[in-house]
Amino acid sequence: MAMNVYDENRILSATPVELVRILYAAAVREVDSAREHLRGGNIAGRSREITKAQMILLELAGSIDRGQGAEIAGRLVALYDYMLGRLTEANIQQEDRPLAEVSRLLMTLQEGWSQRPMVEEGELAIAGR
Repeated sequence: MAMNVYDENRILSATPVELVRILYAAAVREVDSAREHLRGGNIAGRSREITKAQMILLELAGSIDRGQGAEIAGRLVALYDYMLGRLTEANIQQEDRPLAEVSRLLMTLQEGWSQRPMVEEGELAIAGR
């Protein structure tokens, strides 16, 4: 799916915290889409959406500054790793339960970030660069 100009401009002008919010929203959409494909028996679609969600989680994990807020950063990376494993399990076993769990976890993280006020640059350790 091609990105529209509005979305592209939103991403290009986003702060690090806004980018995290955008990535969480995209990950939730991909997992929910994978669930729909699973229900519809569309194996290729399910796998494609799971792969997209995994790529988003890898991007989020890779953007964490582990030098600042090390304990929280470490826990967040561990949670991302757990979700990656559950997505792999869902894809291999063609089961909804791991997808539903990852969707709930992502929505909880998304909600937390949406309630977080914009912070100063020095506090962006777990938000990314």
